[in-house]
Amino acid sequence: MNKSELINAMSTASGLSKKNCSVALDAYVGTIENALKSGEKVVIVGFGTFAVKNRAARKGRNPQTKKEIKIPASKAPVFKAGKSLKMKVNVKGKK
Repeated sequence: MNKSELINAMSTASGLSKKNCSVALDAYVGTIENALKSGEKVVIVGFGTFAVKNRAARKGRNPQTKKEIKIPASKAPVFKAGKSLKMKVNVKGKK
């Protein structure tokens, strides 16, 4: 499902216009991005948690030249699904 398909599904489920759903989705994503940038966690009970994980510097290898390279430390956004979401995804016999 891409962004426009998600907006269409939100519009159908909520009865709101596609434009309003688009604005709401952009606000939702922007709010999560801003929270993660400032080092906060975003917890949506029953759905999951968005957080930032610190990745340490490490050594890697260029697959073409086999030369060893240094990969700098970085931060990566992560999502951990909540128990309720996991249960809904793993329901047997339903799609």
